[in-house]
Amino acid sequence: MSTPAEYYRSLPPVSKAYGVTCLMTTSALYLGLYYPSTIALSYEDVIKRFQIWRLITNFFYLGPFSFPFAIRLIMIAKYGVSLERGPFDKRTADYVWMLIFGALSLLVISALPFLRSPFLGASIVFMIVYMWGREFPNARVNIYGVVSLKGFYLPWAMMALDLIFGSPLKPDILGVIAGHLYYFLTVLHPLAGGKYIFKTPLLVHKLVAHWGEGVQVNSPVRLDPSAGTAFRGKSYRLDGARRSTREQAQTSNNTLPQQPNANDGVSFRGKSHRLNGN
Repeated sequence: MSTPAEYYRSLPPVSKAYGVTCLMTTSALYLGLYYPSTIALSYEDVIKRFQIWRLITNFFYLGPFSFPFAIRLIMIAKYGVSLERGPFDKRTADYVWMLIFGALSLLVISALPFLRSPFLGASIVFMIVYMWGREFPNARVNIYGVVSLKGFYLPWAMMALDLIFGSPLKPDILGVIAGHLYYFLTVLHPLAGGKYIFKTPLLVHKLVAHWGEGVQVNSPVRLDPSAGTAFRGKSYRLDGARRSTREQAQTSNNTLPQQPNANDGVSFRGKSHRLNGN
């Protein structure tokens, strides 16, 4: 059985980064480091006060520590990881683009007055669940050890449970809309004979390549060799010449081992004289 540290290291990069960020956001709230109103989505504050961060920070808030918060983290750890290791295996940039597209769609949908929501993190999580149900429609899912159903019906079963527990259904509905829009543009429309034009933007490929995590087999950009390096600087020789750390690494890798000197081990080497003076 793996330890928690081994399990954490085994997680794929995107799901791990999003889940950890959501956990840190709620932990900071528990410690009283900020108020939820400072990161909530408010178009009035964005437009009039230029508080642009609200367009991003609201996606990382899944609520205070509670049972619904734990369920959403479990959804990321189970269904998000399953998507990233399954249909999106070696397609890290495509998975990042799916989440970005979902966030942009939710921002547009949330601009409507009757669909406005201050926090869209739960909707992103439900979009992940909806996409998982579409990608694994025949997988058997056991809910709380009581109900067993196919993966295709998982989003609707989770929505029914939220209704029973008294949780709001708006985040679930918004997540279904964003997820179905992405699935229609990337899967259903091309299968129906439509042209596939919904490709991952080059900027997302560059972002993932610079990040240095994950793999994209069809990436149009090369992985940044310096990504993930904690420190990159310049060093100085004793003679004053300056070399970068990358040059030092190349020099150390290309240096051939020196041949052993035949005179090694001799304590004294010099001229000798005969006793007769010749």
